[in-house]
Amino acid sequence: MQDFLTSAMPFLAVALAVAAGLIASWLVRRVVLRLNRKQEALRETSRVARLPLRFALCLIAVRIALALTTDDAEWRRNVDHALVIALIGSVAWLAIAVLLIIETMVLTRYRVDVADNRRARRLRTQVILARRIGVALIAIVALGSIMLTFPAIQALGAGLLASAGVISIVAGLAAQTSLVNVFAGIQLAFTDAIRVDDVVVVQKEWGRIEEITLTYVVVHIWDDRRLILPSTYFTTTPFENWTRRQSEVMGTVEFDLDWRAPVEAMRAELKKVLASTELWDERVGILQITDATAGFVRVRILVSAGDSASLFDLRCLIREELVLFLQQEYPTALPHVRLESMPSAADPARPAARPAARRPGKLSAADETAARLPSDPHDSQLFTGSIEAVQRSRAFSGPGEDVFEDRDKSIAAQN
Repeated sequence: MQDFLTSAMPFLAVALAVAAGLIASWLVRRVVLRLNRKQEALRETSRVARLPLRFALCLIAVRIALALTTDDAEWRRNVDHALVIALIGSVAWLAIAVLLIIETMVLTRYRVDVADNRRARRLRTQVILARRIGVALIAIVALGSIMLTFPAIQALGAGLLASAGVISIVAGLAAQTSLVNVFAGIQLAFTDAIRVDDVVVVQKEWGRIEEITLTYVVVHIWDDRRLILPSTYFTTTPFENWTRRQSEVMGTVEFDLDWRAPVEAMRAELKKVLASTELWDERVGILQITDATAGFVRVRILVSAGDSASLFDLRCLIREELVLFLQQEYPTALPHVRLESMPSAADPARPAARPAARRPGKLSAADETAARLPSDPHDSQLFTGSIEAVQRSRAFSGPGEDVFEDRDKSIAAQN
C-alpha cells in the first residue's frame, strides 16, 4: 500500500498542480478586470490571454510539484526539459497576447472615424508597427532560449560567438535589401511621414494608406485596387500626402466660355449651389476670370472641402449645375467659333465690267495709246515708238502679257 501511494504521489501532485494553476489564472484575470473595470475593451480582449496564462501557470505548478515529489532521476530530467520548453513557448505566447491587448486598448481609445483624426492615425501607425516589432523580438528570444536548453547547442555557443563578426557580415550582405526595407519601415513609423488612412498620390495614382508593415506599404487605390510598394519607396521617392497636416483641401473648376459670359450671374449661381450642399466646408468659394485669349474667356472657380473625397464630389456638382445654368439661362455664353469671309478682287459673284462699244475697223485713241505702251516699264528705256519696237522688246525680254499679244494681232490686222 505504501508503495502504491509512493508511485501515485507524483500523479496526485500533478493533478493538484494543474488545478492550482487553473484557479490562479482565474483569480489573476478577475483581479485584472476588477482593477480595470472601466475599460470595456479590456473585458473583450482579455480572452486572448486566457489560454496562454493557464498554460504558463499550470506548467510552473507542475514543475514545482514534480520537483517536490520525485527524485532526481533520468526520466524526471527529460520531463522537466520538455516542461521548460513548453513553459518558454507559453510565456512567449502570453507576452504576444499582452501586446495584442495593449494595442487594442490604445486603438480603441484613439478613434480614427472622427473629423480631426491626424493624431489618432499617427498613433495607430506607430502602435501597430511597434506591436509587430515586439512580436518578432519575442519570437526570436523564445526560439533562442529553447535552443539554449540543449547541451549540444550550448557547446556550440562559444564557436558561434567567436565567428559572430563574420556571420553578421555575411548575413548583412545576403539580406541587405530586406534589412533596408525593415529600417525604412521603422523610419516611416516613427518619423510620421505617412500614417494609416493618409490620402496619398503615388505613381500618378490616388489612394489611401491601408497598411504599413516593416517591409512594404499597401495603398488602397480609389477604384479598389491595391498598390503594394516597398517601404524604401516612401523614403527615397517624392510623393504627395494630402493629409500630412490636415485633411482639408482645395480644388478648381474651369470653364472656357464666350466673351458674353455672365460673370456676375455665375457668381450668384455659385453661391446658391455652395449654400445648398454639405460638401462645402465654407472656407473658400470664389469665381474669377483667369484668361481671355484665343476667342474665349477662362472662368476659374476655387472651392474647398473637408477631405479629398468630398472635394471631388463638390467639383462635379458645381460643374454640372453651372453647365445646366448656362444652357438654360445664357446659351449665348457657351463657346462659339466665329468665321468671317473677306471679299477678294477676283470674286466671281461680282459682275465684270463690260468694255465700251467701239466701231469695227477703227481703234479709239485710248486703244492706240495702250497699244503703243510697253508691257514692261523698263521697255520704255530700251525700245520706243512703233509696233515693231514692241515686238523687238518682246524678243529680247521674253513673252509679254496675253492681252498685249491679242492687241498686237488686232492692230496688225487693221493695218
